[in-house]
Amino acid sequence: MEDKMVNSVKTASDDKMKHMRELVDLLNRARRAYEQDNKEIMSNFEYDRLYDELEALEKELGTTLASSPTVNVGYEVLSELPKERHERPMLSLDKTKDVARLKEFLGDQKAMISWKLDGLTIVLTYRDGTLEKAVTRGNGEVGDVVTNNARVFKNIPLAIPYQGELVLRGEAVISYKDFEKINEEIGDADAKYKNPRNLCSGSVRQLNNEITAKRNVRFYAFTLVRAEGVDFKNSRLYQMQWLQQQGFDVVENHPVTADTIEAEVAWFAEHIEKNEVPSDGLVLVYDDIAYGQSLGTTAKFPRDSFAFKWADEVRETTLTEIEWSPSRTGLINPVAVFEPVELEGTTVSRASVHNISIMEELELGVGDRITVYKANMIIPQIAENLTRSGVKDIPKECPVCGGPTRISMENETKTLYCTNPKCQAKHVKSFTLFVSRDAMNIEGLSEATLEKFIMNGYVKDFTDLFHLGRYADEIRRMDGFGDKSYENLQNSIKNARTTTLPRLVYSLGIPNIGIANAKMICGALGNDPERILNATVEELSEISGVGGVIAGTFADYFADEEHRELFRRLLAEVEIPKEEITEDSRKFAGVNFVITGSVNHFANRAEVKEEIEKRGGKVTGSVTSKTNYLINNDVESTSSKNRKARELGVAIISEEDLLKMLNG
Repeated sequence: MEDKMVNSVKTASDDKMKHMRELVDLLNRARRAYEQDNKEIMSNFEYDRLYDELEALEKELGTTLASSPTVNVGYEVLSELPKERHERPMLSLDKTKDVARLKEFLGDQKAMISWKLDGLTIVLTYRDGTLEKAVTRGNGEVGDVVTNNARVFKNIPLAIPYQGELVLRGEAVISYKDFEKINEEIGDADAKYKNPRNLCSGSVRQLNNEITAKRNVRFYAFTLVRAEGVDFKNSRLYQMQWLQQQGFDVVENHPVTADTIEAEVAWFAEHIEKNEVPSDGLVLVYDDIAYGQSLGTTAKFPRDSFAFKWADEVRETTLTEIEWSPSRTGLINPVAVFEPVELEGTTVSRASVHNISIMEELELGVGDRITVYKANMIIPQIAENLTRSGVKDIPKECPVCGGPTRISMENETKTLYCTNPKCQAKHVKSFTLFVSRDAMNIEGLSEATLEKFIMNGYVKDFTDLFHLGRYADEIRRMDGFGDKSYENLQNSIKNARTTTLPRLVYSLGIPNIGIANAKMICGALGNDPERILNATVEELSEISGVGGVIAGTFADYFADEEHRELFRRLLAEVEIPKEEITEDSRKFAGVNFVITGSVNHFANRAEVKEEIEKRGGKVTGSVTSKTNYLINNDVESTSSKNRKARELGVAIISEEDLLKMLNG
């Protein structure tokens, strides 16, 4: 009998240990997908729930695996960007959803409470009043060097009054407004970016900072790490004021005590919907710097700060339908439709499920009782499936064209695709891109209008848009059209016939080819359509800023005879004026510049960059053996860039010297 009891206890313990190992593996995979691949294989709600379950199991069993996410800060960074080890590890914050825990943490201490922004943490270093380095958090110990990209953030000061060494941390973010705008302009964004955080992460890690610049990335400082020789009055709040005086935007912050913490948390909760940038909670840090530092850290958390995550408002409802929404890329996204519920002051009846993997994780079936919440109090998400009837009825046919579908597995994520290359949904999305502002710029053709034209047979490929006059009478009689609208459309089409080669290439909707990449490739190939048609992967890979993926998709596109024929027919429809190549426009061909310090004769350094690039030159962010000139008005400066230039024998010139070169 005793043996049976022992065996029973042993079996239960073994089962718990097995489950703990499964949780470690699952959470690590989810975190790796989120941090390295910008993909979500589970919701944040589910991740937090499983994390808490793992912590409880570890406490119960008295066992913590070395690979557990409860003790590991992160994973190795996998990227093509240079890597750099942080001066000191960047730890995660201990977190709670209980205001009482924050009150306990505060005790009799004054603290600073601020938004916990949901973006990508960046460490900035300034020397001699100039931005010298920007490094992502990475795994907390090693991050990606993204200095060149940080220079084009919308609000980062490139020069500051303080001349000593300054190290600070902050969050790179993309606003909800910009996220929505970018998603509209990028045809396949729905396949890549599920939220502003993922878009921001991808934008900050771009190898070509022209792309970063167009994403409107902003930086908000939240911690001052070091500034030599400044009296901060032993106050975190004062540090934030000082950073503002240096020109930085800082996270909104308020002083708080145990007596005011409840009211402050309530204030932030009321204002989260008005936030322009994503936030996933609050951060509380002791105002007394010396006291906070004296507390030290645990293996994973600093002891002077705490993260507060919203206790999500959760409602139970019934799943009535899985709606499958095709996109231009062929990806068919599952959307959960449920009986309407009130959440955070609004009525909600739909939530994206993102992919089949998440559906399977939730065992989601029509008729199930589910709970829903708003992630970050903004975005509707499914929290749990209470009845778990299981995934069924994944469409074998595309809901738009009726063509066959296939399930694809990429980065451990199952997604559904339409395999019909002539799918009407793909056509609609492709045409929307074709007529967009950065492409052929044909006004008056909304997605709804294009869909009508396609369904009515007026448009079968891009060239048909230039011949809509064949259906003039029919179009004039369409809802929303009339003589005036039709004439405006015809004028817009006429104007679109004069364009540039990069616009035309971008309009084709080649995967991974945005307008910036199109300009880069076309310029490198001499704006020659025949070279575009016949460019090899090897030739494309040699172009600065073009990696193997972009080169492959570009070459693969034009390897298709139908695509080649379409491109040739489009060339016959448009006029591409040849760019006049003057001696001045090639003056700096093959010459590399670096710009540092403040400028006097130009509005800003971006204007200097533009003038150099107009003449065929290239501007980079750091001095290397390939640099020809370092532009610095303080030629005799002992800054790191000047020192590097002298070591490499790079000429250091002033703005005046550059003006002479421009005008000479």
